Amino acid sequence: MDEHFRNGRFLNPGAPEHGFRDLLRWIRNRKPGPWPAWIPSTPGPPPPAAVHGSDLRVTFINHSTVLLQTAGHNLLTDPIWSRRASPVSFSGPLRHRDPGLRFEDLPPIDAILLSHNHYDHFDKPTLRRLWKRDHPAVFCALGDAPALRRIGFREVHENDWGQSQSWGPFKVHCVPAQHFAARTPFDRNRTLWCGWVLESASGNIYFAGDTGFGNFFQEIGDRFAPLRLALLPIGAFDPEWFMGPVHMTPEQAVDASRILNAATAIGIHYGTFALADDGYADPGLRLRRAAPDAAQFRLLPEGEGCMIPEQTVQQRPREVETSLPVQFLPEKARFQSREILPDAT
Repeated sequence: MDEHFRNGRFLNPGAPEHGFRDLLRWIRNRKPGPWPAWIPSTPGPPPPAAVHGSDLRVTFINHSTVLLQTAGHNLLTDPIWSRRASPVSFSGPLRHRDPGLRFEDLPPIDAILLSHNHYDHFDKPTLRRLWKRDHPAVFCALGDAPALRRIGFREVHENDWGQSQSWGPFKVHCVPAQHFAARTPFDRNRTLWCGWVLESASGNIYFAGDTGFGNFFQEIGDRFAPLRLALLPIGAFDPEWFMGPVHMTPEQAVDASRILNAATAIGIHYGTFALADDGYADPGLRLRRAAPDAAQFRLLPEGEGCMIPEQTVQQRPREVETSLPVQFLPEKARFQSREILPDAT
């Protein structure tokens, strides 16, 4: 942990970090792209109660919330059904569309994967509803377990980068991401951020969480090949000079999918909350220009579920040219596997 923790705060090894002056510069010069005030939608159909065997079904709900169904287990990533991504009901980022599924149409949830503690990813009202209804296990990065236990969660698996544990039919790995954490002006980077890999006999699944572009994609791709599915963020990237260290552009997400050698990639973290200056349509338009093959890098409408084919093992490309400015390439974020016994919470 020494390389990404210093003086009581976590950090991104080798990556640039913007300060308060940079934030003020962005605020003073903002040129936000257009967003509809509200996007009418119809909830998707209820997913099946379970998907068994090696089949893998994915439902994109909204933002970074995805329902994963495989091997008889249902998992949710960064669930949010709240109207705002905020500590208060009267201010903060307001959703521009309903979630793709009604909460009551969710099948029983066995586990939740949390990437970090920002309000659009760690939504306490939604987490309380899930705890009261299903009592799922929850996987989180260092520092977030106390808040989850205060909600009521009993099976909390708190992990550092490189730690892993066996859970059900999976081995769950906590992997690096390039981002930050905060819930108040005073607790910046007191908790960790991460991605997750679900390793199983039927194919590995990578949830990148919320992240900028980094050399850890190469490490993850090498270590967990072949990847059957990668969930990669594509929104909240503009202006790139400010957002670049913590949010990928769509083009960089395509680069990441190629470096990871993922058989299927699905875009997340777009289309629900206006968190930066990119317009509502920008992530999807830029992604399709960068990745014309819609079958390899998919954009699912909110509420739509699809079956993910089992991948055929392909030889990994040795080098992939990236679109990332060199100043945003961090030093290699090394992480080693450290398995945690299942009863360690």
